[in-house]
Amino acid sequence: MQPIRTFKVSPALPPCLEPLRTLAYNLHWDWNAETRDLFHRLDPALWESTHHNPVLMLGSISQTRLYEVAEDEGFLAQMDRASRQLEAYLQERSWYTKHRQHPASIPNANPPKDCIAYFSAEFGLTECLPVYSGGLGVLAGDHLKSASDLGLPLVGVGLLYQEGYFAQYLTPDGWQQEQYPINDFYNMPLHLERHPDGSEIRIGIDYPGRTVYARVWRIQVGAVPLYLMDTNIEPNNPYDHDITDKLYGGDIDMRIHQEMLLGIGGVRMLRALGLQPTAYHMNEGHSAFLSLERIRILMEEEGLNFTDAKQVVQASQLFTTHTPVPAGFDLFDADRIMHYLGSYAHKLGLSREEFLSLGRENTGDLSAPFNMATLAIKTASFINGVSQLHGEVSRSLFRKHWPELPLSEVPITSITNGVHARSCVSKFTQELYDRYLGPSWSSAQIDNPLWDRIETIPDEELWRNHERCRSELVVFARERLCESLAERGASPIEIAEARESLEPFVLTIGFARRFATYKRATLLLRDVERLKRLINKQGRRVQFIIAGKAHPKDVPGKELIRDIIKFIRDEGLCHSMIFIPNYDIQVSRLLVAGCDVWLNTPRRPREASGTSGMKAAMNGVLNLSVLDGWWAEADYTHSGWPIGRGEVYADPDYQDEVEANALYELLEREVVPMFYDRDAEGLPRRWIAKMKQAIRLNCPHFNTARMVAEYAQRAYFPLSDRYATMTANHYAPARELAEWKARIFEHWYNIQIEHIDIDAPEEIKVNQPIAVKARIYLAGLSAEDVQVELYQGSVNDAGDLINGVPVVMTYQGTDDQHRSVYTGEVSYPRSGFQGLSLRILPRHQYLTTPHEMGLIRWA
Repeated sequence: MQPIRTFKVSPALPPCLEPLRTLAYNLHWDWNAETRDLFHRLDPALWESTHHNPVLMLGSISQTRLYEVAEDEGFLAQMDRASRQLEAYLQERSWYTKHRQHPASIPNANPPKDCIAYFSAEFGLTECLPVYSGGLGVLAGDHLKSASDLGLPLVGVGLLYQEGYFAQYLTPDGWQQEQYPINDFYNMPLHLERHPDGSEIRIGIDYPGRTVYARVWRIQVGAVPLYLMDTNIEPNNPYDHDITDKLYGGDIDMRIHQEMLLGIGGVRMLRALGLQPTAYHMNEGHSAFLSLERIRILMEEEGLNFTDAKQVVQASQLFTTHTPVPAGFDLFDADRIMHYLGSYAHKLGLSREEFLSLGRENTGDLSAPFNMATLAIKTASFINGVSQLHGEVSRSLFRKHWPELPLSEVPITSITNGVHARSCVSKFTQELYDRYLGPSWSSAQIDNPLWDRIETIPDEELWRNHERCRSELVVFARERLCESLAERGASPIEIAEARESLEPFVLTIGFARRFATYKRATLLLRDVERLKRLINKQGRRVQFIIAGKAHPKDVPGKELIRDIIKFIRDEGLCHSMIFIPNYDIQVSRLLVAGCDVWLNTPRRPREASGTSGMKAAMNGVLNLSVLDGWWAEADYTHSGWPIGRGEVYADPDYQDEVEANALYELLEREVVPMFYDRDAEGLPRRWIAKMKQAIRLNCPHFNTARMVAEYAQRAYFPLSDRYATMTANHYAPARELAEWKARIFEHWYNIQIEHIDIDAPEEIKVNQPIAVKARIYLAGLSAEDVQVELYQGSVNDAGDLINGVPVVMTYQGTDDQHRSVYTGEVSYPRSGFQGLSLRILPRHQYLTTPHEMGLIRWA
């Protein structure tokens, strides 16, 4: 039976408790210990049963309890402190105003006010908002939190999933099953966005044969708004309701529906909200259709042609890739793209193949699918991977976009991921750092002298604090395991055994992440007898806590979980090795704080970055990991242990054998002895020293405070400035650049390097100057249009120049045959077999880089 009218019923708070409502609806409570303690104090059992959801809690708590705390002076005082902390936080964020300066070169006296739009398919913010699946979403959530901390004018754009990501449970034989709890938006920290007259803000997105409507919800993340679209409304049909049903659910058609909503709908939503972004950040390629919508708007509303509009769009967009393998990108067949987005080809004035070429690496391959990463690359002027190693992998992965460019110069950089310190460091440990380092530790840079104060933390205090975190983890793990066993009908004996699993003072190793085969969750189990000796050694025992989910369609991933469960049972290790089901943000926080060692065994270089190990290090937990992702650039000898030295073998099975053996060797010879080497006071002094190094070296660097500041200074600010430049004087610079590019493309391949005179013998001395003179036919282009460079470097055994360094040549005018003359000088700082070449690149004041067009002429 359907209701004839609906109401939103809000909790009836006594007037003196109204600040609780404000506190509940701003996610600042997620990383503010005072506010979290306040809600826990209000009703500890309800706080846990609502999965730490203060909005649902206020709607569920008894009026009797509310009246009680309204008379509790201690509670009211704590509420007042929390309210003042939120108010001060929202007023005191000053990093942005201190670091943002508009360059005087922008041809606009009043550049647009900065607004960065951050698009992501998922956001992992807190346990009670399950609209994320894993690391990508948690990173996006931490990005918003640190943007708020820095006072950055950023807004998030995403989808609000009715069922979100799945809750995991296990069958008796260890096979993962999925449940999809329905999200009750009205009992979550969400605001429904409305017009001044009270009506809902809605947007329409055109799909074949119909318009789909979405309403807009806001999550307030400190000072940063996150806007999420929801299609589960009238007048949409049932299929369209499901567009925002499940994260990464459905078939390929549902995926393209979601990505059109995210990209195209996201742009329309921002306009409906009155926002005018100056930079667009595509966190992965899911949102890349936003480029098509932005180009359409500029063409239809500003009168630009396609090339001019694309120039404006490209100047103000960045693309962050998190994927280290081609199989990770969203691909759509050509007919499907034309079915859903063919109207855009018509609106942009492009033929079928011209339109499809926007998503094809090789535009001449008419059978190639449409690649969302390629669309993102072709419409962005800043592209980055998420660790130094991943940047290298990405340059190799996408180098076909710049086929004649040396690999090292492919214009894909890297900004290493980080984590939000106040969200992942345990409450007890935060209080410890606040006492000894001061309250600014969570955002302090690595050169800040406060990090020297790490040594002032007494060893005993740091160790007892960590033992408290480990004990809390053991208690939680037992409870979660017992609950899981009871839900699947386990015997009383099995549940009783689970209550005795793990011990609070035994060396505890954690392994928790998405269960994909390349992460090699079962590498640890490769030598059963050796593992059992580690677990059972009297006086030096080791225990393992494992957690993680496999994608619902990833059968090999599910098999890994089943194999681990079966191994634990068959080998009788239930006391010392457990699998915690339904891994989420809250489980992660307990694990990264309570374990002693964080284990990570991906197949290098498949881990783009990884962030769980960063969280562990911030808590003083030591990492034991393959040199992949972030760990490859960390100080891994002082803050943990590397498994191997980054070797990659052709035979995967042999690699597994080598690295499993290295793992056992480290555990047997270094990790276990160091942990159990205690002094007369019962303290593992060497271990504690390594903990302090882990905190000092990793906390300031692998932190989203550093990461977001780096995005701002390297990408957001320059892109916003380029947007101001391109849009000045009714887009005159964009038109100029587009026309110039067309002229360059027309003449480029007629350029001829006619003569090069190198004034040097075949054998020269180190640092001996070599003069070079070149005659070049520029084919109708001027000297201002090009940059001529000498390119010097070593010659490898294949005869190729490697590690090349460019040296710009000087234009000397034209000779009597109207050829352009250039001169330059080079020298070699080291001996050996060296080489020299010459190249020509396009040059224009409005180009982001000389490599933007992918054009280069080599001698």
